[in-house]
Amino acid sequence: MSDREFDIIIYGASGFTGRLVAEYLQAEYGNTDLKWAMAGRNAAKLAAVRDEMGVSKDVEIVSADSSLPESLAVMASRTKAVITTVGPYQLYGEPLLKACVEAGTDYVDLCGEPAWMKDMIDRYDNAAKTSGARIVLSCGFDSIPFDLGVYHLQKHAIENHGGASSRVRCRVRGMKGTFSGGTAASFMETMKRAQKEPEILGWLKDPFSLSPEKGADQPPIHKPMEETDLGSWATPFIMASINTKNVHRSNALLGYKYGRDFQYGEMVLTGPGEKGEQLAKGMAKSNAFGDNPPKPGEGPSKDERENGSYDIMFVADAPDGTRIITSVKGDKDPGYGSTSKMIAESALALVKDVQGVGGVMTPAPAMADALIDRLQSHAGLTFAIEAGA
Repeated sequence: MSDREFDIIIYGASGFTGRLVAEYLQAEYGNTDLKWAMAGRNAAKLAAVRDEMGVSKDVEIVSADSSLPESLAVMASRTKAVITTVGPYQLYGEPLLKACVEAGTDYVDLCGEPAWMKDMIDRYDNAAKTSGARIVLSCGFDSIPFDLGVYHLQKHAIENHGGASSRVRCRVRGMKGTFSGGTAASFMETMKRAQKEPEILGWLKDPFSLSPEKGADQPPIHKPMEETDLGSWATPFIMASINTKNVHRSNALLGYKYGRDFQYGEMVLTGPGEKGEQLAKGMAKSNAFGDNPPKPGEGPSKDERENGSYDIMFVADAPDGTRIITSVKGDKDPGYGSTSKMIAESALALVKDVQGVGGVMTPAPAMADALIDRLQSHAGLTFAIEAGA
C-alpha cells in the first residue's frame, strides 16, 4: 500500500470523539511526515471543525457517507488505514468495514457491540485474510487497557515465571470520568436487537462468543463478593461483557498462548469491610451509565477530560507459584480523552510499526508490544509490574 495517498483517514471527524482524534494527531504528529485526512458526510462542517480544532489546512477533507457505499470504497482505496468513530456500529458500521476489507485497507474502531462484532467476524474474517486488511475492533477504552493488560502480564509470566497463568483477575481500582455517549447508545441498540433476536442474549452471556471454540468454565463475576486476598469487596463491571470476549479471542488468535484452560474475569474494587460491602451491593443495583448519560456527539469539557484517569490491576499466580500483579493506568478520562489517543495510536501502529496477515482481530494479536510502546511514549498510559518481578 505504499502508493496510497494517505496514511490515515479519520471517518467521523466532525463528531465529538472524531474531533478529539484529529486534535491529537495534529498536536502529536503535526510536524511529522504523517499524511492524514478528515472524512465525513458534510465537507463544510468538517472544514469548520478543522479550523476550530487548530488542525492544519494541509489536512485534506474527504467526503464519504455510510449510506453511499461507493463513496466509502473510494475513501478506503485512498488510505492505508481508516479510523472510524461513527457508531453505533450495528447501525452505521458494516458498509465501511466491508469497503476496507475489499480494498485491503487496515481499519480500527471503538466498537463494544459483541453481537455486531460476531456478525463481522463471521462475514468478513476470511475475506480480510485474503485481501490483507487488518480489521481491528475495540481500539478504545473497550478493550485496549484490558486486552493489552492481560497480554503484558502473561508475557512477563512466560518470560520469567515458567509459563502463562491459567487465571487472571482484572480489578478496576479507580476510574474518574464518564462512559462515552457512543458506548451508552451502543448498549441500548444491542438491547433492542436482543429483544428482536433472543439468541443474542446467549451471545452476550457467553465469554467465548467471539472465539473460534469454547474454553474452560469462567470465574463468577456477576454478583458482589469479598476477595480477602486483595483486602477488598468487588462488584460487577459493566464492560466485562465485551472485554472478556475480546481477551478470549486474543488468546485464540495468539495460538492459545495463555492456555486452552485460561480463565479471566473483571470486577470493580469497592474497598474493605462493611463500607466496601455496602458500596459493592449498591453499585450492583445501580445504572452504570447514570440517569442522564451523554448522547453520541456530546461529551465532557476539556477540564473534565484532562482531570480524568483510570487504574486497572491484573492479578495472577504463575506456574512457579509467584503472585504477579501488574497495572495499566491512563492519565485522561477513559471514555473520551484516553480513548481518542488509543485509537489514533492503534492506527499508527498498523501503518508504521507492524507487519502482519489480515483478518478480523483484537488489539493484542494485531499490535501487541508495538502498541504498548506507542501508548506509553505518546498516549499517557503506563504498563507496570507491581509485584512478581
